[in-house]
Amino acid sequence: MIERTPCVYILANREYGAMYVGVTSNLVGRIIQHREGRFDGHTKKYGIARLVYFEVAGTMEAAIAREKQLKRWRREWKRNLIEAANPGWNDLAVGFGLPPLPAAIRGAADPGTSPG
Repeated sequence: MIERTPCVYILANREYGAMYVGVTSNLVGRIIQHREGRFDGHTKKYGIARLVYFEVAGTMEAAIAREKQLKRWRREWKRNLIEAANPGWNDLAVGFGLPPLPAAIRGAADPGTSPG
């Protein structure tokens, strides 16, 4: 069971979009908090709520150490990590029983913009 398990995770607002690296011992609960906009700051400002990557750690200390490591990584390295495990940048939270995100949060392209 993923709840009450130390995890490091990466959220994105869309494919190749803004990203956030975090750590938690309750991944599903934390994703719900991000989706509800309970945290002011980067994730709320940029609508970052799509779970695109996570790793389970043996201890919370190990998860925190990995989070710190990933936060220091270049953006390109994080993209490569995500794409190795989740090439479609799918919302992995759906696999935990959470509903799909609304289109605006999933990162649907604005009709007046070009992709990329």
